[in-house]
Amino acid sequence: MVSPPSDSIAPRRGAAPTRVIVAWSGGKDSAWALARLRADPSIEVLALFTTVRADDERVVMHGTSRALLHAQADALGLPLWEAALPNPCPNEVYEASMAAVVDRARSVGADAFAFGDLFLEDIRAYRERMLAGTGLRALFPLWGEATGPLASAMIDGGLRALLVAVDPSRLAPDFLGRGFDRELLAELPEGVDPCGERGEFHTLVIDGPGFRGPLAVATDGVVHHGGHAYADVRLIDGG
Repeated sequence: MVSPPSDSIAPRRGAAPTRVIVAWSGGKDSAWALARLRADPSIEVLALFTTVRADDERVVMHGTSRALLHAQADALGLPLWEAALPNPCPNEVYEASMAAVVDRARSVGADAFAFGDLFLEDIRAYRERMLAGTGLRALFPLWGEATGPLASAMIDGGLRALLVAVDPSRLAPDFLGRGFDRELLAELPEGVDPCGERGEFHTLVIDGPGFRGPLAVATDGVVHHGGHAYADVRLIDGG
C-alpha cells in the first residue's frame, strides 16, 4: 500500500525556514524534488549530497561521472557534498559514511534530508531508520504521487533529462541516450514505470528549474556493467 504524500514540509508559521540537504543522484526525481523544495518559501536548501564509487568516481546506479554532478551543482548554484564508497560497498561502510554526512549536516544547522523517492516503502523506511535519533527529519516531496502524471509534470515544467542507465531485462538498451519526453513515455513497454521507479531506467538531468543554463553533453557509446547498460555521457568542454 502506498503511503499518502508527506506533509513534512508544511510551512511553519513564524518559524525560521527548514534547512535541508537534498540527496542527489543527478537524475530527474532528485532534480524535481529539489525544484519543489526551492519553490517553497518555508524551505532553505543548503547543499546537495551524493555518493559515488571510489574506483571510477561514478554514481552507483546511474553511472553519472563526478564531472557531470559538479556541473549540475554549479548550474544550480549549490555546493555538492560527496562520499566515495568502495565497490562493492558493505552495508556497515555505507552506514558509517552516512553517519559522517549526518554529523556534517548538523554542524551547518540542517534540519532535514530530502529524498526523491516515489513509492518504494522499504527504501523510505530504511532512510527514516538511518535518521532516527539524529535530530534530522526525512522529507519526501514527491511521495505517493501517481508516476504517470508526475512524469508529465516534469516534462511540462521544463525538466530535460537523458536516459543514461537501463536494466536490459526490463528495457532495451536502445532507449539509452534518448530524451525523457512525451514521445519516450508513449513508447515505454507495458509494465515499465513512467518514472522508472522500480529500476527500469535512470536519467541524467541536463536542464530544468533552477538551472542557470543547460549542460552541453555528448554520448560516447554504451557500457555494460553489473548486469546494467549505461550510456557513456561526458561533459563537453565549455558546457
